[in-house]
Amino acid sequence: MGADELLTLAKTGDGEAFRDLVAPYRRELQVHCYRILGSVQDAEDLLQETLLAAWRGIGTYEERASVRTWLYRIATNRCLNALRAGDRRPHDHAAYRPEVELPEPSRRRPEPSWLEPYPDVLLDGIADQLPGPEARYETRESISLAFLAALQQLPPKQRAVLVLRDVLGFRAAEVAGILDTTENAVTSALNRARSALAKEMPGGRETAPLPDSPRERRVVDEFTRAFEAGDVEAIVALLTDDAWLTMPPLPLEYQGPDAVGHFLATVAYCDGRRYSLVPTRANGQPAFGCYLRDPGTPIGHAHGVLVLELAGDRITAVTRFLDNSLLAAFGLPRSLRG
Repeated sequence: MGADELLTLAKTGDGEAFRDLVAPYRRELQVHCYRILGSVQDAEDLLQETLLAAWRGIGTYEERASVRTWLYRIATNRCLNALRAGDRRPHDHAAYRPEVELPEPSRRRPEPSWLEPYPDVLLDGIADQLPGPEARYETRESISLAFLAALQQLPPKQRAVLVLRDVLGFRAAEVAGILDTTENAVTSALNRARSALAKEMPGGRETAPLPDSPRERRVVDEFTRAFEAGDVEAIVALLTDDAWLTMPPLPLEYQGPDAVGHFLATVAYCDGRRYSLVPTRANGQPAFGCYLRDPGTPIGHAHGVLVLELAGDRITAVTRFLDNSLLAAFGLPRSLRG
């Protein structure tokens, strides 16, 4: 059944036709919400709100834009409303603070980072969809943690404009229609967003190896061996000179082999702590479920999700997400045995 026929039936109240009509856009809409909100759970919640609003409003849909653009209009504005509300996430990050005193960071963000990792399994089918002609970022780059972390520093409207224009490739006139604003306002917001993003993401870095390539596997294997052995020197040897260690939601960031190595030696591996890593993938990058070994039992206790960002044969960022509830999104257990 074609899209036009599905739309006609959906307008008469045919729920099955509506589900078939919007099905091709569900996954990309969830990723869109994730880019703006930075949270997998928030993205799923907003996707459901978007589809419910679309179902309730299908009878008044005037077909002046495509169904896809109409859905993006609903989703984007729902996300912006959620950001303005400011109550999507808990604001007390004390529960995530490690038990030991932390060394002075290289940089302190003014606010906690509530960015979460996005499981690669949810990206199936997205990478094959070509963005519009206005797009400046490839899908892989636009889902990376570096891009998402920089995006979260932008004001909500600039964030939405940049995603719609430079990631999805909507034309300025389309974005103006989605946001109920003018093309001049879209252009102005986009220029400010691009300028701010360039400061957060300086260019000139070597590209990451292809996913699951021999080059990537070599770096990941070396990191896994070193991390599980508690070999700080070997971990540091894998880092670029400007590598970052971050631990969302804590607003503390450590840069450079010396700072990262000091943190690992005095915090991560203090008191002889050792870890087990279970490989997975997040945001198009190598990732792990991290488990703290119990020295008295064969049990490993959940210790967050760890994501690597690579450039060539080196690691440019290590991100430890402290929220153990994130493991479920990757199909990982809360504890390991053996």
